[in-house]
Amino acid sequence: MTKQTKRYRFTSESVTEGHPDKVCDLIADSILDEYILRDPQSRVACEVLCKADTVVVAGEITSSEQVAHEEIARKAINAIGYTDETEVFNGNSVKVIQLITKQSGEIGKGVDSAQNLQGEQGAGDQGIMFGYATDETPELMPLPILLAHRLARQLAEDRHNNVVDWLRPDGKTQVSVSYAGNDPVNVSDVLVSTQHGETDKKHIEEYIIESLAPRALGEWLNREIRFLVNPTGSFIHGGPSVDCGVTGRKIIVDTYGGMAPHGGGAFSGKDPSKVDRSGAYFCRYVARKIVSEGLARKAQMQVAYAIGIAEPISIRIDTFGTGESEAAEAFVSRFDFRPAAIIERLDLLRPIYRQTTNYGHFGKSDLPWEDSNR
Repeated sequence: MTKQTKRYRFTSESVTEGHPDKVCDLIADSILDEYILRDPQSRVACEVLCKADTVVVAGEITSSEQVAHEEIARKAINAIGYTDETEVFNGNSVKVIQLITKQSGEIGKGVDSAQNLQGEQGAGDQGIMFGYATDETPELMPLPILLAHRLARQLAEDRHNNVVDWLRPDGKTQVSVSYAGNDPVNVSDVLVSTQHGETDKKHIEEYIIESLAPRALGEWLNREIRFLVNPTGSFIHGGPSVDCGVTGRKIIVDTYGGMAPHGGGAFSGKDPSKVDRSGAYFCRYVARKIVSEGLARKAQMQVAYAIGIAEPISIRIDTFGTGESEAAEAFVSRFDFRPAAIIERLDLLRPIYRQTTNYGHFGKSDLPWEDSNR
């Protein structure tokens, strides 16, 4: 069997907005958005921890404006659906501890163009970022993570719309897809674990298999799928009431579901001067352009930065043998990967980050790095 027709199975997972780590990500991005709304030049590195009845908001923030962190945290928690005051964790009664200082002056000298030794905005940190695109879906995303996100998002929408009255905020999904070479063939396995109120497991299985899956999987639904629903039997106790959440612990869920490498830097709570976020977004933008221009079926970008220096240390493109590598490299050379250029090209000094938090930072048509015509 040739490499092009090699058969294998790939699995990706997603989580709902009520997962403890995602609660933290949403609070962090909500705080970031408020700062950028009031002062687009704010420097924000916000970390959040949620456990039981306590929320810790920590990090380094420098801004000309003041923001009510506690109020924003409570609104975010309530918007997710943690409003039941009989639960330990709810938006109205949690304690909010704030551990915020200003951004280091030494970092500021490297980032701010007025202080930078080169006279332009430097990278907010060292690091490597990746971007990926594939033609296997219209969204140019890998199918496993795309379907896992659809299941998780539909779970949340059904809960908010009271489609069934026993759904609760916490939950996880997982999808396995069989491939032949670069092409997805069929969905083989679907796992859904959803927090719930008092109900029979049979009712949960019927809802997942007969209602949720057909809407979320669409044309990829088939009779041979093996469904695993709440494998432990029950999932009544969930969310930060019983589990600990921390910002930035779902970086594979946030990106490509493991189909592409990850440089290690989280996104949520960071303003776009942090190349962990803006660099990864731009790598996705360029990878999308390569595929949408027909230069390759799959494209993966890597960029590396040094703190305080605008020009990347290295840029690499891999088309996995699905296109003309020299043409792709020539195409990539036209793009400016300096932080200030990325921020300007993608118009990143706007309060758009709260909408990135859940169900992936990529594959959503309303985000600027997903616009091939930009």
